[in-house]
Amino acid sequence: MSEATSPARRGRAVVVLAVLAWLAATAWMRPLSLPDEGRYVGVAWEMLRSGDWLTPTLDGLPFFHKPPLFYWITAASLALFGPHEWAARAAPLLGASAAAIAIALFVRRWVGGSAARASLLVLLTQPLFFIGAQFANLDMLVAGCISVTIVLLAHAALCADLGEPAPAALLGAYAAAALGVLAKGLIGVLIPALVIVVWLLLTRRVARLRALLGAGGFALLLVIALPWFVAMHQRHADFLHYFVVVQHFQRYAAGGFNNPQPFWFYPAVLLVLGLPWTPWLLALRARAPAVDAAHASIRVLMGLWVLVVVAFFSLPQSKLIGYVLPAVPPLAVLIGEAATRHLGSRAWRASAVLAVLLCVGAVAAVALAPLPSSRALAQALREQRQPGDAVIFAGSYFYDLPFYAQLDRPVPVVEDWLDPDIARRDNWRKELADAARFAADGGRFALAGAARLDAGPCTRSSTWVVATATAAARYRLAERAQPIASSGDKGLWRIAPPALTAPDCRGTPSAD
Repeated sequence: MSEATSPARRGRAVVVLAVLAWLAATAWMRPLSLPDEGRYVGVAWEMLRSGDWLTPTLDGLPFFHKPPLFYWITAASLALFGPHEWAARAAPLLGASAAAIAIALFVRRWVGGSAARASLLVLLTQPLFFIGAQFANLDMLVAGCISVTIVLLAHAALCADLGEPAPAALLGAYAAAALGVLAKGLIGVLIPALVIVVWLLLTRRVARLRALLGAGGFALLLVIALPWFVAMHQRHADFLHYFVVVQHFQRYAAGGFNNPQPFWFYPAVLLVLGLPWTPWLLALRARAPAVDAAHASIRVLMGLWVLVVVAFFSLPQSKLIGYVLPAVPPLAVLIGEAATRHLGSRAWRASAVLAVLLCVGAVAAVALAPLPSSRALAQALREQRQPGDAVIFAGSYFYDLPFYAQLDRPVPVVEDWLDPDIARRDNWRKELADAARFAADGGRFALAGAARLDAGPCTRSSTWVVATATAAARYRLAERAQPIASSGDKGLWRIAPPALTAPDCRGTPSAD
């Protein structure tokens, strides 16, 4: 190892650690948000608790809304570090860090060090990116995979322009695409393919597609991504139809799922949640001319990357903020590269300070806000529940409570499961009902009726009920249970065991 190489590697290691430290700095400050963080962390908790790392489950029922990579990373983090909020956010932290490092290295190689540093600063201090890196759902993880795939494919194409093949980068791109498929499905391949193909078409380099296509890369992609899908198809005959047709094509094309928004929603999100950096886009016209053909091509790539992602996710009626995260890294490059003439200026330093304050302030504001959470009820349940005591949910599935209470088994959920409206609304009831289709017993344990609240005459242990206020009134919990704790519109109740006076109860085991 040369003396020049060693400091360079140490410098890159310091940058990687600094990126991780910054993005994780406030990951501990707030409870899991509902429903998304509670849902996905809850599935990972069940994976760790059950020891089944193959089939994701929600309340013990096979849950096939998304592939397993997020759950694998989160469960491994919880096993390594314990059941803490910051450990539950390992997957988005890794996705964001991968995107940031990949972008910085790519821009440094093909544009220059100043543009790379500026782009990295802009990316890491955009509130949308910073908060997304600490939000435990699948959006930032797949955004990281997509970003790595695109920059590696672009790097391989640019190297091919110079007559310098880059087989390692090409194989890395296919591996990242495979992880993107395991993170959130087909968009892990589709988005990078759209960006790269359109880029090569517009820059009149279609022949470069041959350099990017290879049997070895496709084989690597299949080896990494395919086994889990094959295993699930073998276990559940209807899996592929549900995962591909229902969860991909129907959700993309239909407007009846969640959060319908107008077509301009994502441009507005990028402009507002990219503050204070987005005004620097006005400097695009005054930026320095491209140094060479590769530099000019990269400018086209970054602009197309933003446009393709925004257009792709703007077509459906249902829009969630996290979907547009793959457009944030290239937008940061456009801003950073446009502002290279102003680095060190008073306006640039002011933007950086304000950006840091906005990032930290946004997380602190969310942490201090009275947002829905089951953490307080879970703490009361953990403190008072005895071994063998049963736990029941009524009126809702409290996604985060199994994680916070560290429950070691599925929970019966009391609800009117014959209600025909369940299939028409995309909420927790539909999620559990859909999951029950893949359970051998049809979810008879998890999908419970009101009779589950009645303690048998020989029950020796307490039953703990977590219920919404509406469910508590509907099932008359005040008449049969003791209130223990409340939080917002939900409460924790204890149904005490009856007196065991009947002769037939001698030697009767507990409910468990």
